[in-house]
Amino acid sequence: MTGGPVTVRIRVVPAGLLLVVAAAAWVWVVTHWGGMPAVPGTMGLGLAAFLAVWTLMMTAMMLPATAPVAALYARTLTVHRAPRMVVFTLAYLLVWAAAGLPAYALAVGLGRAAHLTPAAGTAVAAAVFAVGGVYQLTPLKDRCLARCRSPIGLMLRYASYPRASRDLRAGAHHGAFCLGCCWSLMVLLAAFGVMNLWAMVVLAAVITAEKLAPFGRLVARAVGIASIVLAVAVFWVPALAPGLTGGGMAGM
Repeated sequence: MTGGPVTVRIRVVPAGLLLVVAAAAWVWVVTHWGGMPAVPGTMGLGLAAFLAVWTLMMTAMMLPATAPVAALYARTLTVHRAPRMVVFTLAYLLVWAAAGLPAYALAVGLGRAAHLTPAAGTAVAAAVFAVGGVYQLTPLKDRCLARCRSPIGLMLRYASYPRASRDLRAGAHHGAFCLGCCWSLMVLLAAFGVMNLWAMVVLAAVITAEKLAPFGRLVARAVGIASIVLAVAVFWVPALAPGLTGGGMAGM
């Protein structure tokens, strides 16, 4: 019996691949930084090292909640799906990597302020909690979250982009909305500790719930109210913000 070679087609599932990448990032973060205490500042990292670690953190925390949108976008692609999804994902992560620049500056500035006096660290922590909490309750947060929760309109917009730059622009555009939605949660890492893994896990769960759960908007508002409560409570319990009060709580 003769015949041509048998061709086996492997269907790549974009959502599954993003979850694998996120899991790998979590493994790296846990194995390399799992025992670090929560201390003010940048954990002694220079800009380049901070950006590298920050990007891995964002990969771990953001990709699980982004996987459904990536899967939806992949369904709009008819040719070269795998490489085009790589471009989409890299563009998305590039937005978060760029956000590491102001995050580094913020960590440096807040760390210096926290080292002035114990009272200064507490006051800075209260400000961080208050800013993050108030933003969670704003219309801009609602708008960005709505785009992340119901991305059909975004898919129609992306279809109008020129094909040559569509994947790059779509990934960056979606990344910008995610940044607008979640920066108020990421800024809380300054208070809890940039490499506080317990905080990373909780915030990643909050991000996923906000974007994917039916009660996501309620989660966003509840977190906002809780952050405002922490802004007051930290004056009585400074250890609530080990990343700015020097509580030294272990990351995990």
